[in-house]
Amino acid sequence: MTITPPALSVFETLESEVRSYCRGWPAVFDRAQGSRLTDEDGHSYLDFFAGAGALNYGHNNPVLKRALIDYIERDGITHGLDMATTAKRAFLESFQNVVLRPRDLPYKVMFPGPTGTNAVESALKLARKVKGRESIVSFTNAFHGMSLGSLAVTGNAFKRAGAGIPLVHGTPMPFDNYLDGQTQDFLWFERLLEDQGSGLNKPAAVIVETIQGEGGVNVARPEWLRALADLCHRQDMLLIVDDIQMGCGRTGAFFSFEESGITPDIVTLSKSISGYGLPMSLCLFRPELDIWEPGEHNGTFRGNNPAFVTAAAALTTYWADGQMEKQTIARGEQVERALAAICAESAAWSTDDSAGPAAEFRGRGLVWGLEFADKERASAVCARAFGLGLLLETSGPVGEVVKLLPPLTVTPEELDEGLRTLARAVLETA
Repeated sequence: MTITPPALSVFETLESEVRSYCRGWPAVFDRAQGSRLTDEDGHSYLDFFAGAGALNYGHNNPVLKRALIDYIERDGITHGLDMATTAKRAFLESFQNVVLRPRDLPYKVMFPGPTGTNAVESALKLARKVKGRESIVSFTNAFHGMSLGSLAVTGNAFKRAGAGIPLVHGTPMPFDNYLDGQTQDFLWFERLLEDQGSGLNKPAAVIVETIQGEGGVNVARPEWLRALADLCHRQDMLLIVDDIQMGCGRTGAFFSFEESGITPDIVTLSKSISGYGLPMSLCLFRPELDIWEPGEHNGTFRGNNPAFVTAAAALTTYWADGQMEKQTIARGEQVERALAAICAESAAWSTDDSAGPAAEFRGRGLVWGLEFADKERASAVCARAFGLGLLLETSGPVGEVVKLLPPLTVTPEELDEGLRTLARAVLETA
């Protein structure tokens, strides 16, 4: 397929230079359904980005769309602040019955605002209020959002620099395998906590992603997460798991931390919790942490009722019988086999054995990263993939990783088509 760059004059002349995704995908999109988007010229694209993980059930999922249309047509509440509504009640009941009770999770549910960074800000704010301390520990290559509190616990230097002011009260620690297994897990962290001369203020909490999506698809081992949870318990720190991109089934189970067997004190969710790409986020926490005063954390758009409708429909449709988790794991095995083949071919093409592998892959469920030794290669692969009709994005500190985030509802045939296109893009950029 040959893509002709569209007329983008209004976007280029009127819209801010801050726009980013559109630069890698120079098309004007018009329609979308399932795993595909169509531009205004009729070109079809297979979507392996899924709204940065906000479209786990695909574009315009017919079940969720029907629920939303019916709700709008009967003049259901659209904007409700934090008022009680029938749509909110239906979501809370579904979330309790389908997600929390089967996993024996006692969490209270807070609607902090419509975005992921809203959820993170509320989690940090609550942890500081509960513990009466300011410091938060995060991890190298973490990404937690673009507002100031979230940026303070984000690792990416480019994003942090955009704050324009000092980002304080956050301390980074090495993520799993950051030191290539040469240092015992948490040795440095625990030594600082126990040394009265270390200069580390006692943290209120630790915030972690079980898989760092924006950071390069860095997968934490279950034993590392268990050791972290144990450390937090022994040192009187709250454990916050940011499940904004990896939750809602992206790794297989509904929550990405389930495989490790831990129960975080606080969990943040957003992106695919609405099921339809509608803005919505949650902050979940143990009941004894619910020490908020009424109105102490506020926001005009906390009650996105159309999002409650599609979220409840997604839970009852996809999570009541356990089949989604099994399907995602099976699709993940399909991706893993294809990436292994691509890396083997890359090794065969490489003429420099001293530089290490030409390409490596890692991931879980339906989130995978393909990292190249040549750090500029990932961008070239994504650009070529777009020309071939496949949407992919890069991640990692310098964009050295091709990130795969197809919808969980992608068919085996669509997945195979996209993986073959990826293999071709890798070959043609060698």
